Amino acid sequence: MSRYSILWADDEIDLLKPHILFIHDKGYDVTTVNNGRDAVEFVRRQHFDLIILDENMPGLSGLETLNAIKRIAPHIPVMLITKSEEEDIMNQAIGNKIADYLIKPVNPNQILLSIKKLLHSGDLVSRCAADDYRRDFAAISAKTNACDAIDDWYELYDRLVYWDRELASADTDMEDMLRMQWREADMAFSRYVRTYYGSWIGAGDDAPLMSPDIFPKYVFPLLDAGHKLFVVLIDNLRLDQWRVIKPLLADAFVFDESMYTSILPTATQYARNSLFSGLMPADIARMYPDMWVEEGDENGKNLYEEALLAALLKRSRRDIHFSYRKINDSVSGDRLVHELDNLSSNQLNVVVINFIDMLSHARTESKMIRELAADNSAYLSLTESWFRHSFAMELFRRIGEKGFRIVLTTDHGTVQVDNPVKIVGDKDTGSGLRYKVGRNMTCNPRHVYDIKYPERFGLPSPNLSSSYIFASGHDFFVYPNNYNHYVQYYTGTFQHGGISLEEMLVPVVTLTAK
Repeated sequence: MSRYSILWADDEIDLLKPHILFIHDKGYDVTTVNNGRDAVEFVRRQHFDLIILDENMPGLSGLETLNAIKRIAPHIPVMLITKSEEEDIMNQAIGNKIADYLIKPVNPNQILLSIKKLLHSGDLVSRCAADDYRRDFAAISAKTNACDAIDDWYELYDRLVYWDRELASADTDMEDMLRMQWREADMAFSRYVRTYYGSWIGAGDDAPLMSPDIFPKYVFPLLDAGHKLFVVLIDNLRLDQWRVIKPLLADAFVFDESMYTSILPTATQYARNSLFSGLMPADIARMYPDMWVEEGDENGKNLYEEALLAALLKRSRRDIHFSYRKINDSVSGDRLVHELDNLSSNQLNVVVINFIDMLSHARTESKMIRELAADNSAYLSLTESWFRHSFAMELFRRIGEKGFRIVLTTDHGTVQVDNPVKIVGDKDTGSGLRYKVGRNMTCNPRHVYDIKYPERFGLPSPNLSSSYIFASGHDFFVYPNNYNHYVQYYTGTFQHGGISLEEMLVPVVTLTAK
């Protein structure tokens, strides 16, 4: 393995020979110069892995040398060493993206520690992450087999998301092991849902917190306490996507994080309408038939969310002014940011942001987007980049500045599918890839959760003999006609509607401005 090369510039470099020999003996090649101009010339002619600069050099000062080097080789980390503790010099160094800052006198071990931090942190982090995950591997497997309550599944899912982000940010060979554990957890969770889901419907406090419970549990108590509130629903927001957004808001908000369980199907027509109405889909269809859109109807499936929310507020005897906005593009998002002053008098404002849902659909339909989001890490990176550079970041900050609390949640998540399951149905069978509604559907029963009596599960029945089937894990439904084409088209895409940790266990977060 080649040795790392370091350039060290100090006008008293001869006095630093003991330090330089110590660093050399630790495995680093050190080139020395006694002024800034020579340092700049060396950087022009030769590659270095790290540069150490004394701040107080005659001629070009350390900060001036830093600026010159950054123009030539901005990728090389620079460590600044100075006698001065003046805040202005520190601010200038940080502003110029200094990699580290040490104050004299420094001993060799201090410098070695900084060198290791700057040159080896990636390797050290990767090694520690791999070792820590190996130690946790058996515990995760045991937890998967022992989960017998929804809170256990929340904890396990949170743990898997944590390791997914840790291993993705470290260069390890553990990702395949984690993927295997994740799939085992998804299949175990599917068995759990098949066993208990029917008993949750109508079970009240004995059931997990589900879609109809979000407003009664998280929104109404804050309204009743006199807080002005924004409810922001980001469609398709998974727990790991929330985790990449969270650091962007951490300087402005404190978070109260939790999870809830989306109803089946984990699809907008069912889960989001249930959330805004406080009702299961069968009750919506029965109580508000004009607001329920059947599977085969051509109309949009989420046209009545504002009306359903108004009905929920009326049933709960909360006579408050509220607004409802649906954001489908950056123009309407920017407009909302500029119109926040007009919403300040409302006690409740509701915003639905559809970007992540649109991204998942675009990834299916666009070859370019599929290339940009080739795997889950890239998909998360696009989510983070969108939030950082879109209206959404400004929206959250402005809401917090105006004294509103924010309840951030979603209707369901998505899962990346890769295992096709053949299904046969009549012409009226639904088109979903992760769930189907219809009559006379034929499919391998080992691959599906079959609901033959929808009303018992809070679901409307388009026909007397209608049933629902749900895909689990990473499965997706494909008809025999043109089978190979659709398998190739949908494999690797992000879909929702079925049973998985990623689709059903979703975040709900209360944000309070600092």
